[in-house]
Amino acid sequence: MTIARPPRVLVDATSVPADRGGVGRYLDGLLGALAAHSDIDLAVVCQRTDHERYSRMLPEAQVISAPAAAAHRPARLAWEQTGLPLLAAQVGAGVLHSPFYTCPLRAGCPVTVTVHDATFFTEPEHYDKSRGTFFRSAIKTSMRRAERVIVPSKATRDELIRLLDADPTRIDVAYHGVDHNAFHVPTDEEKARVRARLGLNSTYVAFLGAKEPRKNVPNLIRGWIAAVSDRPDPPALVIAGGQGHDEEIDRVAAEVPAHLRLLRPGYLRYADLPGFLGGAVLCAYPSHGEGFGLPILEAMACGAPVLTTPRLSLPEVGGDAVAYTGPEHDRIAADMAALLDDPKRRAELGAAGLARAKEFSWASSAEAHVASWARAAKPLVAGKH
Repeated sequence: MTIARPPRVLVDATSVPADRGGVGRYLDGLLGALAAHSDIDLAVVCQRTDHERYSRMLPEAQVISAPAAAAHRPARLAWEQTGLPLLAAQVGAGVLHSPFYTCPLRAGCPVTVTVHDATFFTEPEHYDKSRGTFFRSAIKTSMRRAERVIVPSKATRDELIRLLDADPTRIDVAYHGVDHNAFHVPTDEEKARVRARLGLNSTYVAFLGAKEPRKNVPNLIRGWIAAVSDRPDPPALVIAGGQGHDEEIDRVAAEVPAHLRLLRPGYLRYADLPGFLGGAVLCAYPSHGEGFGLPILEAMACGAPVLTTPRLSLPEVGGDAVAYTGPEHDRIAADMAALLDDPKRRAELGAAGLARAKEFSWASSAEAHVASWARAAKPLVAGKH
């Protein structure tokens, strides 16, 4: 099937964080796949620190550095409303893609916005008041202003329709992908390198993600304690990723018995992630809800057995290739213990996850984005903008 190609698309990549987590993984994967589309007329505006990266990645695209002040969030949001529309006009954009919830109120051309999840509405208790209020307002505004809204899962689409009475005909689902070169079944050397960096000489359970209340890390720690305390050779728990703003993690970490090892190494090197995920006896991600669930897909691509929850989009990603638990610490403890006691089941999950991960690609995500941009451009062609 031939997909209509949009006019020039300007992608606003200024929201990419320095650690490349979250929106960074999304945009790096998407833009990398778009590089293979020589028939896409693409422009990208980014932070000055990303100019070289995206220029190498997209040799045929126009890559523009945003003002230095845009490195700070308040200034970036102000520039988004004033400077970004001017830039869109200067580069002759037919469509502007805003990849992280917010968009200009008056862009001068059709806008598409990625709304990554609806958990600001479904799980409001897991966000601090100011952050939750900001993003709920931003999502509502983007749903009204954008020509098309792109979401990474059917669950997110359905929640936006249910909670905000969103128009389903203006929402496009574009699943995230996974970089199968970066996330792969690790070699023994890759696993050993990560264990050496972490100072581990035992098995471990892995978690990778932001330390937000929604990720349910305190209950993961409690469940792990209950699951492994009485074992003769208990696996460690390694919680990797940014520090986040879940203060309960510190309180629960202080309760870990002395004979157990809880490691919090912070961000790991990107090159170490296959060894970290694929080297774990189990990857646990008992989130209260996700818009997609990229960490479980990346773990599956590394051949790791995954334990997660059947909340929102996670079953769309994991399917029958992951094990499910509840968000409560006693459920996590019981289901983790069952998997630790069943190496055959873990091996089956690892193989099934690896096979399922191959169904997700950034190339497919890019095609879905291109189709959405083409739909957004139709009013422009008809003279509505």
